Amino acid sequence: MRVDDFDFPLPRHLIAAHPCEPRDQARLLVVGETLEDRVVADLPRLLRRGDVMVFNDTRVIPARLVGRRGAAQVEVTLHRDLGGGQWRAFAKGARRLKAGDRVAFGEDFAAHVLTKHDEGDVTLAFEPGGEAFRAALERHGTMPLPPYIKRTAGGDPRDRHDYQTIFARHDGAVAAPTAGLHFTERLLAALDAAGIARVTVTLHVGAGTFLPVKVADTADHRMHSERGIVGAEAAHRINAARAAGGRVVAAGTTALRLLESAADAAGRIAPYDGETALFITPGYRFRAIDLLFTNFHLPRSTLFMLVAAFAGLERMRAAYAHAIAERYRFFSYGDACLLHPARAA
Repeated sequence: MRVDDFDFPLPRHLIAAHPCEPRDQARLLVVGETLEDRVVADLPRLLRRGDVMVFNDTRVIPARLVGRRGAAQVEVTLHRDLGGGQWRAFAKGARRLKAGDRVAFGEDFAAHVLTKHDEGDVTLAFEPGGEAFRAALERHGTMPLPPYIKRTAGGDPRDRHDYQTIFARHDGAVAAPTAGLHFTERLLAALDAAGIARVTVTLHVGAGTFLPVKVADTADHRMHSERGIVGAEAAHRINAARAAGGRVVAAGTTALRLLESAADAAGRIAPYDGETALFITPGYRFRAIDLLFTNFHLPRSTLFMLVAAFAGLERMRAAYAHAIAERYRFFSYGDACLLHPARAA
């Protein structure tokens, strides 16, 4: 399909700079045969007893670093842990870097450039490594907010909390699974009381999620791969809920992509531990999920393509036009929608 098919005009002032407080009072657009304006706190009344929500429990690391190569400033965003203290990273001004360069991020924290890649990123080898690296990253790094959220140099300290979900357990993401940002202890208690189960899976979201689609046709786009884990207990509980007549509700596109990667042709989820580079566009046959809770996404993005595949392109165009007219807040810190699948043709 043409990437232009997924374009739409979006006023800049609708991009949220900070999350709603309290989180569960963000607006929620229910997208089905009709459109319904609600709030996220209404979710227990919009789902059914026996449904199961699937959340991503990855934890965002402070992956954005500003350092010096001699007199030149270098800003990097780590996006893939290669092990042994080595990371792939996007770098501003990467063309000026060369193999062997040393970039200092602090008196006790530096990296050497090992390789420059054709994709425009670099491989860095950090000193120190291991737990000392993690501690240094916490001291010197800032949260890797998407480029459409503007911050002054050094970032906003609130983002350390704001850009982390209540489910965050396992270090490794360099972008938040933003659907999870809406959930509070109060909302989880209400879901429990309504008989809606929840399980967690882990997909370490990469910075590739921010990269624009630069090709004219979706067939020519290459997705970055991300590491995902579905445990045996999570797989069992999801399968049992569906077998009993419950619906599987993916909380976010990251959970959706991981479940679809772990599902067989009949939609049963198997334990999974590996990479996924699943790119979902209209025409994809969904196997693993029944509903999708997600934020509002960028024009021409792979995520808008995914929601168009799930709920129907024309329906999503209408939903986004309604959201813009009603001044919903967009993207990572913005409002949410609950999508019902498009009816089979």
